Amino acid sequence: MNYKICLLSGDGIGPEVIASAKDVLSALPLQWDFVESGIGFGEYQRSGSPLPDSTLQAIRHADATLFGAVTTPPNIPNYFSPVVRMRQSLDLYANLRPCKSIPHESSKPNIDIIIVRENTEGLYSGIERVEDNGDKAITERVITRKGSERIIRKAFDLARQTKRKSVHVIHKANVLRQTCGLFRTVALEVANEYPEIAMLEMLVDTCAMELIRAPEQFEVIVTTNLFGDILSDEACMFVGGLGVAASGNIGVNAAVFEPVHGSAPPLVGTGKANPIAMLLATAMMLDHINEKEHAQKLNSAIQACIANKETTPDLGGVLTTNEVTKRVKARMQNEE
Repeated sequence: MNYKICLLSGDGIGPEVIASAKDVLSALPLQWDFVESGIGFGEYQRSGSPLPDSTLQAIRHADATLFGAVTTPPNIPNYFSPVVRMRQSLDLYANLRPCKSIPHESSKPNIDIIIVRENTEGLYSGIERVEDNGDKAITERVITRKGSERIIRKAFDLARQTKRKSVHVIHKANVLRQTCGLFRTVALEVANEYPEIAMLEMLVDTCAMELIRAPEQFEVIVTTNLFGDILSDEACMFVGGLGVAASGNIGVNAAVFEPVHGSAPPLVGTGKANPIAMLLATAMMLDHINEKEHAQKLNSAIQACIANKETTPDLGGVLTTNEVTKRVKARMQNEE
């Protein structure tokens, strides 16, 4: 089968890690049609928009999309977050962040968490205003029944598919009684449809504490946009950090996979950019398009490289970005 994959290199080290992903995918016995589109500050400088309509169309017409990173510029009039706009425009309502132990001393053992973050509303809804001559700034938090139901159902479906026994619903309904109250109410309703899976609820501040105390207790975490953003970054530090953190943005008609790290301008051209997060996102993409065997082989090759210190310096290795990519590709091909 021929797969059309949209590549969004973006800014900073984005082009370097996207090149790694493309190189690894090209080594698989599959047919690819790669289509490149622009996003980020560089695209804004070229075309006047950090997310042109043509990029949104390319994502819609692809089987899946790989996204590198973007730079957030200083305060520029009419500039908007291309990542938030992309998620909302394409209704990429579910952000999936797997946090799983790796064979490295920076990782705690026995951790295998999927964090399921609502991706299109909450405090990132983009409804903001300034009052009192600039002395007051207001952001509105939007939680809907529809948004809550589909993200909670996504979490329970993932728990069922992966044979997990529990889903932690994270909220702050004791204070945010209307917004988190609605999220919690919907969670209780949806949970009734999954009697074999325990719904466990926890306040977000308690969850932040418990992730540090005993992260292995969590299997699936589902929560609202801002809470999920914060908790998923916290959780990845137990399993190697941002250099090995990948995520998927999933909607009904589109899916975008990315490393969690930023554009890291100081690393551009140094060969020190860690491609592993991007390659783990690529494995997530392979799983999404139902090439599960190849996804598993790529994941296994990545873990073997980490275990053997075939990594960039941030993980204690001495290899360059390209050398790590070559080692992953070689190990993956040995499994073919």
